[in-house]
Formats: sequence, structure tokens, C-alpha cells
Amino acid sequence: MKGQTDTKPIFPDLDHLRQQFPLLSRSVHGHPLVYLDNAATTQKPLSVIESVDRYYREQNANVHRAAHFLSACTTHAFEAARETARHFINARFAEEVIWTRGATEAINLVANSWGRSQLKEGDEIVLSRLEHHANIVPWQLLAETTGAIIKVIELDESGNLDLQQYQRLLSQKTRLVAIAHISNAIGTISPVKAIIELAHNAGALVLVDGSQAVAHQKVDVQALDADFYVFSGHKVYGPTGIGILYGRRELMESMPPWQGGGEMIERVSFSGTRFNSLPFKFEAGTPNIAGAIGLGKAMEFVSGIDSEAMNAHEDKLRKLVEDGLTSINDIRLIGQAKHKAPVVSFVSSHYHNQDIGLMLDQQGIAVRTGHHCAMPLMESLNLNGTVRASFAIYNSVDEVKAFVDALEKLHHTPLHDVIVDMKSEMACAPENTQPVNETLSGEVMELPEIFRQAPNLTAIAERLNNLSGWQERYRQIMLLGKELPVLSGEWKSDEARLHGCESSVWLHYHYDDETMRLYFIADSDARVIRGLIAIVLAVFSGKTPEEVEGENIEQWFRELDLFNHLSPSRGNGLKAIVKEIQAIAHRYR
Repeated sequence: MKGQTDTKPIFPDLDHLRQQFPLLSRSVHGHPLVYLDNAATTQKPLSVIESVDRYYREQNANVHRAAHFLSACTTHAFEAARETARHFINARFAEEVIWTRGATEAINLVANSWGRSQLKEGDEIVLSRLEHHANIVPWQLLAETTGAIIKVIELDESGNLDLQQYQRLLSQKTRLVAIAHISNAIGTISPVKAIIELAHNAGALVLVDGSQAVAHQKVDVQALDADFYVFSGHKVYGPTGIGILYGRRELMESMPPWQGGGEMIERVSFSGTRFNSLPFKFEAGTPNIAGAIGLGKAMEFVSGIDSEAMNAHEDKLRKLVEDGLTSINDIRLIGQAKHKAPVVSFVSSHYHNQDIGLMLDQQGIAVRTGHHCAMPLMESLNLNGTVRASFAIYNSVDEVKAFVDALEKLHHTPLHDVIVDMKSEMACAPENTQPVNETLSGEVMELPEIFRQAPNLTAIAERLNNLSGWQERYRQIMLLGKELPVLSGEWKSDEARLHGCESSVWLHYHYDDETMRLYFIADSDARVIRGLIAIVLAVFSGKTPEEVEGENIEQWFRELDLFNHLSPSRGNGLKAIVKEIQAIAHRYR
């Protein structure tokens, strides 16, 4: 059968395997790329890239609907990919495989089709503390609509699911359990087979979010006895914008369509519509044809690798990292479950997650920082987020050593002394005067002294423009942050905190009626953001509302040669600060 191999899967030579991934050979900031953000998205092998390219170059046509050669070729490839997916997860029937835009859409499909038609007030949905937001929010929306109740499986201290508490949650009211096969944030592998069995004994259905599992282990939906299983293509070496919903045929045949349009109908008239059979009932509109074909090739790629050897390789990388980070005094590992995927989350007692992410990026090492779309988990851990390194089949021991060495050096450099000094000063910061968020009342207030301490833009430019390497430039940014006045007490109220920033940022302002100028002061828990805030304040503080609105902060960062060093999340955080500053200025025009 096309897409299947008659030979036993093997574990290829790592150098040869890496050559199949073109992006791994590039450099970043003058360093070889070390890509450790695989839980967010994996890189793509040539077989996937070429299949997508070939579709658009040689056979671009719609599926199912045209009686010509190109359409026939495309339809064959599209449905062959579905058959590959059936084998990949061992579904019984090809029609149990529904193409979606990804795991998120697949979960929303089940929530809106099965959930809206089956749930009523008082019914219960069980989730876990480990879930990605995509496996929380759709159920919350469903609960608001139907009156269903959400209950949560908690964790033990190591990050394992509390199965005894889970059993206590199950009751005759439990209708659905939605559970992550593997946590994207801390790597916990959940005992989904046992979870499914307990749920079925209670009369409930189970949806498994397998987004983090399918790239690291063989998944057999029949052996698991899963009712629904979802995953995204881009996390299993496939394209973005494509994913799969598996559902037991008898379940999905009874579910109403979620979206209406072409392909999901058998006959349409204004007197009524008769819907198509599976899988087309849930595939309204023109599908992501290239994505499905590319995902089929990705699944063939994974199926050609010996899973036990792959698990051993990835597990070795994880343990090497965990052992290396454990030897660094300032680092604490987060999540030490008994069974773990190749994911390592950690925090530093001296560096904010964003600071670590930036400094690693400057050495070509790509990791993820933040809450990883798992805010309820971070809340339970009393953390704002973590640094996460996640590994794939193509990562090497040398890359792991480079990652650990970079963190060791980071915690034993002169820059580290700057960070420690900043932390000490921030911890001992005196209580400042009453914070000021000026209202539009027109009341004349004396300019508080703290607003007079805005950095000087000319002096900042002189400090940065004479520097050659990014490391020294970064050290100067950290020193700028150290020189910024530290806010404490009521200055860090919820009312003053800005949204849209990955780190915590607090902003205050004062409008001087006599000079008709605005003054700003801000602070952050991320050291690098404090330094960047110093530049923002130097640009905007002490200017008229008209001048504030007319400033182009991006141009200033380009002139200071900093713009290319802003990650999207950090850049978005600065944009949120600037947007709030300019909104304040607009009110005073």
C-alpha cells in the first residue's frame, strides 16, 4: 500500500538524518543553529518540503469535484495521505480520520458538534492541570452555553497526575474526560490508557490531545480505546495549518455537522439539506490539500524510524540536559514526573526567563520562554513561566552540551554579577512616594521626584553606538536597567500593570499642567525589559502629548542597532508599552 514500508523501521545515522532537514544547517547571529523549540514546532524534512512544492508545481487542482486528470491525481494523493494517517494511529477505518487545521480546531469541532448536542446543565467535563489552553477554553465556552461543570485533575509535587483524585472526580455525571497525552510545558507523560479505562467504567467518553505524543511514540488509538484523538501536523515534522481528528465511526456518524459548505453536503435545496457521509461531513470547504499531502509524508518519515531507538535517543538527550542543569546552583528544574517526554523546563533564581531566552538566542540556541499556553499549570506552580528546551529526533549530544555550557557560562560571567547586583537592589528598594496615575480632572500636581529621573537619550546613544559585539551591547542594556529607578509597593499595583507583555510591566505617568508635558516611569521583573524600558522612557518622557504621539520608537531602536535583536514576544511587549504611552498622550491633546 502506498505510504507503507515492508522493511523494518531503522534508526538512521544522525548526521545523515540531519541532512534531511535543510534549516538545521543555517546559522543564527553568527553561530550554528541549535534548535531546541520542538514542542512548539518541529523542522521539516526534505520529503515533506518537496511534496508540498511538487503539489503546487505539478498537480495543483481541487479534490473530489472535477473530472480531469489533475484533480484525479490530487484526489488520489489527498486520500492516500488519509490512509497513511489511518495506519499511523491504527484507526479501523479511513473515514475515522478527519482533516482539520490542527489540534485546536479538532477539539473545537468535538466541543461544538458532540458537546452542544449531548451535554446539558449539570453534566461534568474533567480536564487536567496539565492542559494546553486549546484543551481548556473550548470546554469553558461549551460549559457556559450548556450549563456543564468543569472539574480538574491536580498534580503531585513531581508533576504526575493524581490518579486517586481523578477517580474521586468521576461520577455518573461525568460525560467527557479531555486529557493531554503529554504535557507541552513540563513533559509529563500521562497514563492515558488507564485514564480512558476509568472514564469508560464511569460511562464517560475520552478525548486525548496527542499533539506532543505522535512525534515521540507510536500511538495506537484502538489499543488505547480512545473515543477521540487529536494532533497537529506541524509538531510531527509536517506543515502548519493541518491536523487530524480521529473519532470512533459510530460516534461521529451520530454527531451533527459543525460547519456548513461545500463537500459536507450530499444534496442541497431550499426545502432542506442532506449531509454527506464520513469523513466529508466534517470537512466543509476546500481543504488544506498541500498540508494533508505534506503531513502524509511526515507520517511516513516518522514511521520509517525505529520508535524504541528514537525514544532511547531522545531520552538520553533529556537526561543529559537535566543532569547538566542540576549542577548549576541557580537553576531549578520544573516537572520531574516518573515518565517524561524530551522536554526540560526550568527557572533561574537570578535571571528572568526572557533574559535567558535572549542570551541563548544570541548564541544561536533557540528555546521557548513564558507560560507555554499553560497558564493554569504555571499558576499552580506559582510561576510566571519557565524556560523550556524540547528535543527531537535530529538533536545531537553536541547540541545538548552547547546548551548546557551556555547556561553555565551565563551564570559565571561579569554579566551575572550585574544581574545579582540588580536583584539585590530591587529586593531592598525603599518604598517610594504615593504612585501617580494622573486623571483628566485637571488637578495641578507637583512633579514627583521619581519622574525627573528619566534616562537621557543622547547619553544612551553614545553608550550603545560605540560598541561592536552584541554581548557588550547587551551588558550595557542590563546596566541601563540597573540604573532605572526601582518601583515597589503600591507602584506595582494591578491597575498599573500592562497587558500584552510576556513579563510583568508597570507604568505610571504624570501630566504637568504648567509645562503641558507628560512624564513616565515604568518597571519590569525582566532585567532586559528594564533596560529596554529605559530607552522607551528616554524617548517619550518630558515631551508634550503631540510630541509623544509623533515619536517612532521603532526608528530609534533601528538607529541604536537593537531592532533586529527583539524577539516577537519582546517586541510585542515593547509595543504594548508604547501603545499605552501614546494612548495616554492622545487623551491630553
